[in-house]
Amino acid sequence: MNTAAGVHRLRLEQLRATLRRQGLAAVLVPSSDPHLSEYLPSRWQGRQWLSGFTGSVGTLAVTLEAAALFVDSRYWTQAEAELAGSGIALVKIPGAQANTHAEWLAAHLAASETVGVDGQVLSLTAAQALQHPLQRAGVQLRTDVDPLSGAWLDRPGLPSAAVYEHLPPHATEPRPAKLARLRDALRAQGATHHFISTVDDIAWLFNLRGADVSFNPVFLAHALVDTQSVRLFVAAGKVDAALEATLAVDGVALVAYEAAGPSLSALRATDTLLIDPRRVTLGLREQVPAEVAVVEAINPSTLFKSRKNNAEAAHIRNTMIEDGAAMCAFYAAFEAGMARGERWTELDIDERLSAERARQHGFVGLSFHTIAGFNANGAMPHYRATPASHAVINPEVGGLLLIDSGGQYQGGTTDITRVWPIGRVSAAQRRDYTRVLQGTLALSRARFPRGTLSPMLDALARAPLWQHGLDYGHGTGHGVGYFLNVHEGPQSISKTMPEPHMAMEAGMVTSIEPGLYRPGQWGIRIENLALAVPIATPEGNRFGDFLEFETLTLCPIDTRCIEPSLLRPDEIDWLNRYHATVFERLAPRLAGESLTWLTARTGAL
Repeated sequence: MNTAAGVHRLRLEQLRATLRRQGLAAVLVPSSDPHLSEYLPSRWQGRQWLSGFTGSVGTLAVTLEAAALFVDSRYWTQAEAELAGSGIALVKIPGAQANTHAEWLAAHLAASETVGVDGQVLSLTAAQALQHPLQRAGVQLRTDVDPLSGAWLDRPGLPSAAVYEHLPPHATEPRPAKLARLRDALRAQGATHHFISTVDDIAWLFNLRGADVSFNPVFLAHALVDTQSVRLFVAAGKVDAALEATLAVDGVALVAYEAAGPSLSALRATDTLLIDPRRVTLGLREQVPAEVAVVEAINPSTLFKSRKNNAEAAHIRNTMIEDGAAMCAFYAAFEAGMARGERWTELDIDERLSAERARQHGFVGLSFHTIAGFNANGAMPHYRATPASHAVINPEVGGLLLIDSGGQYQGGTTDITRVWPIGRVSAAQRRDYTRVLQGTLALSRARFPRGTLSPMLDALARAPLWQHGLDYGHGTGHGVGYFLNVHEGPQSISKTMPEPHMAMEAGMVTSIEPGLYRPGQWGIRIENLALAVPIATPEGNRFGDFLEFETLTLCPIDTRCIEPSLLRPDEIDWLNRYHATVFERLAPRLAGESLTWLTARTGAL
């Protein structure tokens, strides 16, 4: 048994001792915090602390005798490696929304036994999905406990990074205007109060940013907005006196972070509270008095921030030039270094690409861990190289190098994936690459009615792969924030069940990223960000308004991996026009080796 596996076995036994003291037969540890965030502060990374699995999504279930980690296909290979020797079984689930862990608990526990889960980090929808299978099996559920607290003795505290203001010109709408829009939405819903827990909604609404979690410029806070006042619940010391005074002018009062629950408890019977059941935890929902009327609907701010205005779109376009210039400088140096026989590893790629981004105007940080995967490592969609496990980029071996990376800039958030040939590329790799490219092109070129539910667009990108019996296990596209979370809703171009709030609207920024993964061999993903824009239609058009995508990302798509005979003339024409745009916008920012590289990589196919 390796040392790490031994550590995690010991931690599981410490947890089981805590369960026995609390009278519990099992515990569920979700990948979640009180704000239902994607990237978690270290205090709530209990699943990783217990299991050693470092992926961003996964659920851990532990009984007194067994333990299992539930992950979807994006993480199967990674989880198998990281769980080895830990005593934790890997359960492969068909999708991120699967409820397999609840069925597993019901099967592993006897009637009248009790499962504990911290209700402060459990969403309402997750609680409902958990309760039904357990009730059928006669298993009890307790949500008023935090079993980790007794086992994780050196558990980190709350993050303490300062909150700062997102200022004009990049903040394009004043805080009072956003609050006015929110209050209009409350009145339309018949609500007097609105409680918000999601940190990106709060950052957007108040034009504030922070650094409480990795990669997303957000801070831990809750907010309670009514028709006259605003309470922002944030830890003491995070907002300085000058910013507190600025917020007060706009009617925003700072309140202690831990006062959020008691403030909900103090609501009156005459109040009507709007909450988003998918974006608030069970623990906070249970603080609301029974006599208070509750309206359940999506946070209005989630819809508002997804639709970038014209000024924000202009800043994003400029940000793409900054990001594209960084990538050109990096790729030019990388290829020149490889040609000189330099030894590059996946870790070097992460370090040097990040350094190039850091030189660009407005850069704040990365938007996620850089994924640099050579050959078989690229077949793991969420792979991350570590000092203990990484590959050397070897032209003599040949193959494909997948690089998925992104940055946070004051004027936008970027996310791009490219695949580059290393040495010899096989005919099979060229075919796979071309099919994925056709998927990217098919969705990038789509036109569709305004209000189309985003999951309905998913098949457009998959069709060129499906035609040849190929597919991929992740979504095709996610929303992207404006100097906010790299993954944001409500739109999701994926196989998920369509819902009304997923309607595509002008101003939405969405990734387009089909892929193809052959475990143990190679992985391919070609990703751009795109802006939904209106199409001019004839006056009196009775079929309504239509949208199309403006590709925002500016970086060559390597044509050396393409099998040209598989592409149609219209597909080649789109690619050539895209490369002409990339050259036009990036060339003025580049010189020397970088400009030479850009010229070569944007030549017509």
